[in-house]
This record gives sequence, structure tokens and C-alpha cells, in this order.
Amino acid sequence: MTRGTPAPDTVTLHVPFRIVKRGGRKEMRLPEGVAQPRRTDNTLVKALARAFRWKRMLEAGESATIAELAEREGIAPSYMTRVLRLTLLAPGIVNAILDGEQGTEVTLARVLEPFPVQWETQFLHFN
Repeated sequence: MTRGTPAPDTVTLHVPFRIVKRGGRKEMRLPEGVAQPRRTDNTLVKALARAFRWKRMLEAGESATIAELAEREGIAPSYMTRVLRLTLLAPGIVNAILDGEQGTEVTLARVLEPFPVQWETQFLHFN
């Protein structure tokens, strides 16, 4: 601004975006081609952490069965079984989740559904 030029009362800025639901939250999505900041899905990261913790506890013999561990943790055995399945995810998918680089189709609800055990097939399944 130069001297003597009055300041504008209003500045309007137009940013094209759309609102999408992701993991139960609303998220602002920028247009294609615009670099988007990485955003870690905390619910996915927490589920991964729980899965590997529970797996380690079972392997260490802290609980003899999934049902026993589920009772100790105060959750349903069926839920624990679904979460434990996350330990079968390909390392590349796990790293992408931890780095916030997973695709929008990789949500907690989606990874708790049955998925292929073969790592190569998992990449196709989640894309």
C-alpha cells in the first residue's frame, strides 16, 4: 500500500475446497493437483499400536487366549480379533499410516473389515 491510499474495508479470498467425511470427522479437501499437508489419522495409529501391543502380550504369555486378554482389557473378544488382524498389514501400508500418507480409502472401518493376507494383494485391496 502506498501513502495516501485508503485501506480497503474488505478483502475477499476465494479458495476452492470441498468437505469430506474421513474416519467420522469432516475434513477440508483441496482441489486435485494442490499439495496437501500430511495428516496422520490418530484413530488408525492408535488401533495399530493396540494391535501390536496385544500381539506382543499374547506372544509373551501374559494371557493364554484372546478371550482372556480381551476380558483383562475390558473389550469384546470379537473387536480384539479384528484389531489384532492389523498386525498382518504389509509394512508399507503400516508405514504409510504412521507417516499420514495413506490414501483416503484407508480408514479404521475399512481396515477392520477382512482383507487379503498377501501383502501384494493388500496394496490392490486398499487402492
